[in-house]
Order: sequence, then structure tokens, then C-alpha cells
Amino acid sequence: MLAEITRSSFYASRAVARLSGLIPTSSAVLTNSSRHIQIEQKRTKPFKMALYETVEKGAKNSTSYSLYFKNKCGNVISPMHDIPLYANEEKTTYNMVVEVPRWTNAKMEISLKTPLNPIKQDIKKGKLRFVANCFPHKGYIWNYGALPQTWENPDHIEPSTGCKGDNDPIDVIEIGYRVAKRGDVLKVKVLGTIALIDEGETDWKIIAIDVNDPLASKVNDIADVDQYFPGLLRATVEWFKIYKIPDGKPENQFAFNGDAKNADFATTIIAETHKFWQNLVHQSGVSSSISTTNITNRNSEHVIAKEEAAKLLSEAPEGGQVEEVSDTVDTWHFIHLK
Repeated sequence: MLAEITRSSFYASRAVARLSGLIPTSSAVLTNSSRHIQIEQKRTKPFKMALYETVEKGAKNSTSYSLYFKNKCGNVISPMHDIPLYANEEKTTYNMVVEVPRWTNAKMEISLKTPLNPIKQDIKKGKLRFVANCFPHKGYIWNYGALPQTWENPDHIEPSTGCKGDNDPIDVIEIGYRVAKRGDVLKVKVLGTIALIDEGETDWKIIAIDVNDPLASKVNDIADVDQYFPGLLRATVEWFKIYKIPDGKPENQFAFNGDAKNADFATTIIAETHKFWQNLVHQSGVSSSISTTNITNRNSEHVIAKEEAAKLLSEAPEGGQVEEVSDTVDTWHFIHLK
């Protein structure tokens, strides 16, 4: 009898509490449980970690400044030798190392002679180099950089241009809407190429777009560039023709009358420069012009331990004498082609 009274009192008290809002109804419990599950799902949603990060050494606007790279494991790497050329298994997208963000002037590039090839600013006559603004342009008119694990062999004469390679990784211009950051590693789709002839050397400029760009799904070849980016190819050729004229150099020339080649042609050229790079990184002896120090190419005699790579970073120069950037860097140069 006592048990029955106790049980009745318990249910009666729960009913009063529920009416008073002190205990949630079963539907409220379900709703709250559902909300809790959703919150937990958000908390446990996979976090996409960047594959690469950069470390600055030395003072900006000094000859000591350099930008080193690390992989997702925190190991110091070479952006030229340790970042894969291909960004997917199908080998249809490529990794691009951004050296110069759009609309900037500092001539930054992968340092070929420095071990682990950090990005450094080019030096001309002892001074940091800046690219001139040729009206109506401001600095570089696209994100500019290089494809890793490529090399334009200076001992190879390219049959289509009749000129030898320029001894650099192959250059890329990325035409998407986003202004990238120096040191970004972008996944890009190749659309075509133009062939600059720079002081008698073939200097390919691969035209590409970030795969995450809103227009990436619509542009697949060089003809699509004219459709979705009208005027950009013409402006690109003009830019390369005239950008050295303010420094007292002649107008640059192009193979193929400045016409762009399609994506198939471009990917063939990239594959060729990748083979040249493979020969370079696996060659015996030390190159006088390019450091092939790396941590991932196990068949290369230039591979080093990750601890040694970390030591190279720690020993990189700090500080440095900062150069005052002259306001003449912002000068507009009005160039008239003949």
C-alpha cells in the first residue's frame, strides 16, 4: 500500500513539475537531444588542415628576407623539389607556388642557389628589384609563380621555338578572381601557354586558373579564356613585351607571334620539363646554379634528413638592413610600342 502511494505521489509530482516547466516534455527532450547531436556533429566535423605553411626569416625589404616552406607534418621542405607537380592522382590538376601576388611589384622568386630554395626577392645592382608599372597596369596583373618539380633545361633547344630553356622552374600565371598570398600553394587547372623569348631563351608562361575559382568549371582551354576573360590574353602579351623597357632593356619577343597554345600543348611542355627536373634532382655531383637539396626524393643523392632541413631554417639569416622603398616604385611608365 505504501509503495502504491509513493508511486502515485511520484507521478503526481512529475505532472506538476511538467506543468510548471521544470521538467521538459518528451518532445522537448527529443528536440534538445537532436540539437545536442547536431552540435556534437559540428564539433566533430573534419578540419581541413593546410598542406603547406610558410616561415619568414630576415627583415622584409632587406636582402636577408626569405620565405621557407613546411609540409603538414611540420618538416622544412623545398618548394621546388618536395612539393609534387601533380595535385591529384589523375594528373589533371597541378600545384602552383605563388611567388608574386597580383598587383604587387616586388620581384620575388624561388631562390635556385639557396639550399631548400626559399622565396627571396631578386637583387639588381645590389638593390632589391621591383617590376615597373607600365600604364595602364599596376605591378603583376595576375598571381605569378612556378610549377614545382619542373625545370627548363638550358642545354635543351626547344624544337617549337628554336631556343634553349631558361634554367628556371616553369612559370605560371593564375587568372582567377582571388588575390593570392606570397607562398600560397594553389591547385590549378592548366588552360594553355605562351612562349616568351627572353634574351634568346625560351621562357614558357603557363596560363592556369585556381580550381576553386567560380569560373574554373567553365574554362577548360585557351579559347575559353577569351570568352570569360576578354582582353586578358592580349594584355598579358603586352605586359611581357614592355615590362623591362623602363629598365632600359628592349621589347621582349614571343614565339608563335604571341599567340597562345592550347591546354594539350601546355601539358606536353609541362611533362617534358618535369622529366628534365627528374634528371636534375637525381644527377650526381653538385650543380653550380641550382641547389637540389630536398627531403623527399629518396633516390636523389641530395636528399637530407628532416633534422638537417630544420637546422638550415634555424641558421637562415635574421634581421638585415631594411631598404627604404622609394615612392618611384609607384610611377606609371607610358610605353608606346612601335
